[in-house]
Amino acid sequence: MLQMKLCGDPVLRTECSPVTRIDGELLKTMDTMVEMMREQSGVGLAAPQVGITERFLVMMTPDDERIFKMINPRIISHSDKNCVMEEGCLSVLGGDNLPVYANVTRPESVIVEWTDENGKQQSAEMSGVPARIVQHETDHLDGKLFVDYLSGARREMVMRKVRRHKK
Repeated sequence: MLQMKLCGDPVLRTECSPVTRIDGELLKTMDTMVEMMREQSGVGLAAPQVGITERFLVMMTPDDERIFKMINPRIISHSDKNCVMEEGCLSVLGGDNLPVYANVTRPESVIVEWTDENGKQQSAEMSGVPARIVQHETDHLDGKLFVDYLSGARREMVMRKVRRHKK
């Protein structure tokens, strides 16, 4: 049974290894991750968030609820134009047991390549919220959290809320 890993768990700071084989176990895990993401009203979930140190993620575009299951995703380019959006994370919870949010600056659009659950190479240009989600989730695969983009003072404010959750 998969279990959500929370801020402070070392697995969230681990750089993940590439997936070398797409098998029934991986596909079942990805399906379970989609269920977990939806149950928690999330829009993305990366393997380390459920304790797996391999490069795969699931995400959903909020407008049309399209599900992406990405194996070995790579952001191959990004726009020069940045934008600020509020981000939260199912692994970064506050005292109320809900995600803590903060404004994060990231590229407005990206081009991402990945292998889908059928073993086919895919690529897409994403902008706006979908670009934000895929950047956030691929960061997880590199052991990076959205709080890493915050200024020292803002990061400390967010982490104070997270520490209240752990008490």
